Amino acid sequence: MVRVLALLVALIGSPLHAQEAQVAVPDALATSGLVDHLLPRFSLKTGLRLRPGDASPVARFGDAGAPVIAGPDRVWALEVLAPEGERFAAWLRSDVGKRTIAGFGDGQFSAATDVRKAKAETRVTGDVDKGARLAMDLCGRCHVIDDTNRMKGLGSTPSFEVLRTLPNWQGRFEAFYALAPHGAFTQVKDVTPPFDPRHPPPIVPLEMTLDDLEAIAAFAGTLPPADLGAPLQSR
Repeated sequence: MVRVLALLVALIGSPLHAQEAQVAVPDALATSGLVDHLLPRFSLKTGLRLRPGDASPVARFGDAGAPVIAGPDRVWALEVLAPEGERFAAWLRSDVGKRTIAGFGDGQFSAATDVRKAKAETRVTGDVDKGARLAMDLCGRCHVIDDTNRMKGLGSTPSFEVLRTLPNWQGRFEAFYALAPHGAFTQVKDVTPPFDPRHPPPIVPLEMTLDDLEAIAAFAGTLPPADLGAPLQSR
């Protein structure tokens, strides 16, 4: 009887350690604070304790893998490296995970599970002619689209041809509404939430559908990437 009681005391007195694993997080994402917001909430739901680390990560944020987070200035993918990483990826794709992402900060981040991973040579489907018209009407307010409005864009915004030089250009076009500063004045039907009445859009809002967005991306895919010249050589 004494031995049984001693065993029970030992079991009760021994803390139960939750399973722990690491997720590799680039500095650019880590400094945003989003991952510190996500990991404790994932652990609370699943019992799997995740923390940032590169020693032996079960998943890695970056360019490889499936897109999971958009904003404020790029789309982040998650590369699954172990079964525990797949659990984290599945949670990010779930409704709870999406709401957790969107609930961080001032809403500068959103889920990007429906954004296809961009590659420079990826074929984009959509109505190119319609996209050309929409790009000029909607995006031409700030961006140089092509020679038609070559001298009318804002100097602080990249032209469509400059954007085409980026390796993830397609993802940036397809998720542009989640990238700063577009979220403050863009409404995509059945995708973006209504504007917060406390923070009205600073300019006349851009309003479009997913078909419109696909058409603009298809048009952008027909533009030649800008020739930015060779990198500077130091001597």
